[in-house]
Amino acid sequence: MRGKGEGSVFKDSRGLWNGTIELPPLNGERRRKTIRRKNKKDLLEALAEAKSELRRRGDLPTKSQTVEQWFQYWLKQVAKEVRPNTFDGYMRTVNKHIIPAIGNVKLDKLTAAHMRRVHDGILAKGLSSTTALLAHRTMSASFKMAIREGRLGRNPTMLTAAPRKAVVKLDVLNLAESLELLEYTLESPDRVVWATYLLSAARRGETIGLERDRLGDVLDLSWQLQRIPYVHGCGDRCGRRFGGDCPDRKISVPVDYEYRKITGGLYWTRPKSMSGWRIIPLVDPLRTILERHVSAAPENPHGLVFARPDGTPYDPRVASAEWRTIMKSKFGEDRAVRLHDLRHTTVDLLYAADVPEDLIIEIVGHSTRAQSQEYKSPQNRARLTTAMQQFSAMFGDFSAPALPAPERGPDAP
Repeated sequence: MRGKGEGSVFKDSRGLWNGTIELPPLNGERRRKTIRRKNKKDLLEALAEAKSELRRRGDLPTKSQTVEQWFQYWLKQVAKEVRPNTFDGYMRTVNKHIIPAIGNVKLDKLTAAHMRRVHDGILAKGLSSTTALLAHRTMSASFKMAIREGRLGRNPTMLTAAPRKAVVKLDVLNLAESLELLEYTLESPDRVVWATYLLSAARRGETIGLERDRLGDVLDLSWQLQRIPYVHGCGDRCGRRFGGDCPDRKISVPVDYEYRKITGGLYWTRPKSMSGWRIIPLVDPLRTILERHVSAAPENPHGLVFARPDGTPYDPRVASAEWRTIMKSKFGEDRAVRLHDLRHTTVDLLYAADVPEDLIIEIVGHSTRAQSQEYKSPQNRARLTTAMQQFSAMFGDFSAPALPAPERGPDAP
């Protein structure tokens, strides 16, 4: 028999006392939380504690599921909210590090020890603490959604300190090495793309995605080439995860994400921040280098400045692999200058050329503030042009040599 005020308390066929609490509806659906204990006194105490927490927090975690089940659900939801490359990073972190370490643990049973298990598992693989920090942040973002949906009462990542980010010493080229690289890249038409990275501070995707109609008195870096990962379009009918060979695979992007298809999984996309929508003056030697390249190189179906010999676009990962080959050929095994690190080289040289810091920020696109209209004004354009000329002057009286005729692909006209 129920006592006064006990509500839905009953003893089931297994001899356990059960109590239910009505929770706020989610997406219009009724929700209740059931608590079970061996004796009635313990159940009433647990119910009272749960009701107190409900009044304090406004909701309670409900259905328990494994960490793996939760993260598979979370990835499908978050794919609609974040940029494709962010999602790709989440997906890799979840499948490589989080699920293998704690995938079979019940979501509502997670503790600080489980968080540290993920951290330690990453470090045991010989990976950096930066990778462990990325996994920690991925879990934190995921568990925040679990709390909003009433599946967790607290964020387990808050129970332990986040891994410290590793201090990385970047390997960058100095001025003398930059001149050597510039001369080397202009010996062959298929190397001109690397000279563009050095002389513009453009990112990988901005350079290989550069279109011919965005070249003129300025270098328009308002689009970049990226590979967007596929997700399922079949509702998991085929049993494959995250695209693969799913016959109905498709891309999933936020509604405010701007993109234009190139071919296959390659797209032009907008830089992730407004400061990345850069339009910088095009001055010599880069101006002459690009003009000669465009006039000599065969056109391709995509209107790209740089394309493979057969006219296809550069894949971002292939571009990075080819850069490593260039570095090995020119500077040997000891140098580890990543393609992205050329931006650091350019920044160093801009400072050395006494370019004002506010212009360096605009040239390189490091600022996170909203892009202002003053940036595009004629007065500021003149300052930017002077800044780029100061930078180019560091290369001396370097004159871009005439490029040899490019090799044409087998299907080229």
